[in-house]
Amino acid sequence: MKIAVIGGGSTYTPELVDGFARLGSMVDELVLIDPAAERLEIVGAFSARIFNHHGHPGKVTWTTDLDAGVTDVDAAVIQLRVGGQNARISDETFPLECGCVGQETTGAGGLGKALRTVPVVLDVADRIRRRAKPGAWIVDFTNPVGIVTRALLDAGHKAVGLCNVAIGFQRRFASYLGVDPSSVVLDHVGLNHLTWERAAYVDGVDRLPSLLSDHLSEISDMVDVPTEIVSMLGNVPSYYLSYFYNHDKHVRASIGAPTRGQRVAEIEATLLEMYRDVTLTEKPALLGERGGAFYSEAAVGLLASLYGHDDTSVHSVNVRNNGLLPFLPAEAVIEVSARAGLEGPAPLPVTPVTPDLAGLITHVWGYEEYALDAALRGGRDRVYRALLAHPLIGQHEYADALADKLIAAGRDHLAWAR
Repeated sequence: MKIAVIGGGSTYTPELVDGFARLGSMVDELVLIDPAAERLEIVGAFSARIFNHHGHPGKVTWTTDLDAGVTDVDAAVIQLRVGGQNARISDETFPLECGCVGQETTGAGGLGKALRTVPVVLDVADRIRRRAKPGAWIVDFTNPVGIVTRALLDAGHKAVGLCNVAIGFQRRFASYLGVDPSSVVLDHVGLNHLTWERAAYVDGVDRLPSLLSDHLSEISDMVDVPTEIVSMLGNVPSYYLSYFYNHDKHVRASIGAPTRGQRVAEIEATLLEMYRDVTLTEKPALLGERGGAFYSEAAVGLLASLYGHDDTSVHSVNVRNNGLLPFLPAEAVIEVSARAGLEGPAPLPVTPVTPDLAGLITHVWGYEEYALDAALRGGRDRVYRALLAHPLIGQHEYADALADKLIAAGRDHLAWAR
């Protein structure tokens, strides 16, 4: 197989490359594509050394030419960050001026990212469709994954969204239980970055009740949600739910503090210097602080299943709802556990969702509908409506002010706003 990584110049790419080097024996060529030539050269050369270190028979190539890079690929992984860390820092900062959480995938910051990202990903996907092998899959890891995947599917692309939240829980739960991670099957449901683990099956037995009983404090700390909430829910919310359950606490903690984007920018600068070292052949420990734990395992595992190399593993994917959550329309994109094969992801059955979860899912889905419309068609009125629809904003005063701040911050990346 020939696999393209769009956004291959990211400092995070060696994590993905390491996964393919260790686990991806089906890969003949991994081509990294990025317009940042100098950065790509550094990351590409290091990635090639990783393959060699692991004795992988495939090769790593890299190019700034998107069309050339995606020609004849069997699959493409998209991991873009339009605007780089500077745009992320902006997303994490301007909402605080209105007393709203600043975060790159939810709230006003998440909308800013969606507006910048969706048009670029759709252009990339169109070029992949024209030049890749027939039937090539697009695996989207670009945030906000749910909105981006919906855009890809609506445009007729053969795409699936991927998130690493569930695989992180799977690994943690397995360590608590002393079992192999592959034996833990999660009842994972919701929207991207708005998910809950409602069960953790091992040999058909739900071990989540005992996990919550024995490790409640650890789990609550891991997701930054009070033990009272986790205990009441009887499930494990994604750490992104902390922005909903602890919104004002996050705002207070963020005002005047360095943003996560600023820390990541510092990490990236250090990583690039490390990658320049021609004796470095393994991913450095610092990469673990970059974020996206277990992304490589998730991506390699999903691609292996989609191309018929593994039909037993369960993955956390973003796919069409198609009746799984009866309170959402069929065309909505949700995040659930699924097995995958040559015909694509096959979601596992979803048991009824409690009213509190269903209500929040529906509310955020409504926002995502307006967010996608704003990303595709632009316009201040559409931006305002999406902000007003978001449960973390929801007031005219905030939505009105944030619409102007968002557009001003993202103008360089929004063709309709220039």
